[in-house]
Amino acid sequence: MEEAGEELLLALSGPSGVATMKRRPKRGEGGVHTYTVECVSGVNLKEKCVRVIEIEEWASVYDLHDAIQDAVQFRRDHPFEFFTAASLSPSSPRRWLTMEKEWDDKVRAFVQIRLRDLWPMGRRKLYYWFDFFDRWIFEIRKAPGTRRVREGVSYPRVTSATGPDPHQYPPLDE
Repeated sequence: MEEAGEELLLALSGPSGVATMKRRPKRGEGGVHTYTVECVSGVNLKEKCVRVIEIEEWASVYDLHDAIQDAVQFRRDHPFEFFTAASLSPSSPRRWLTMEKEWDDKVRAFVQIRLRDLWPMGRRKLYYWFDFFDRWIFEIRKAPGTRRVREGVSYPRVTSATGPDPHQYPPLDE
């Protein structure tokens, strides 16, 4: 029986899509995972852009989408996908995290897929593809282990930044 105030979540157990029920921890419960997010492709990518993001272990891939958008100051104005692959090489097969066709169904799936359920991935990496025309692709690598949630710290948060934010849209004078 669920205690008052507890919320049960449907989580997808990794790319296989096996459904399990898990309780979402209360704020401050659970742990924090660290992800290195590197922009590896984009029409206006001029300089290296790497952000290290801490996010609570129960976070969804949709939460990671929001954290990446905030970390590089993008506008959340295009569709996006998540996939795994060994590399971005055209010969490397991609596995999409959801096969839903309708956008609302995709978003629902992204809210349900927990980051902690995606690892370990072996040799595969997680990629976030934002704006299919301008091809903003971010490679996401998880640091080993889980750290304790620090009291008074708001997550997700960027703990390290290398390089400037890429320009989602070029300046008008270019």
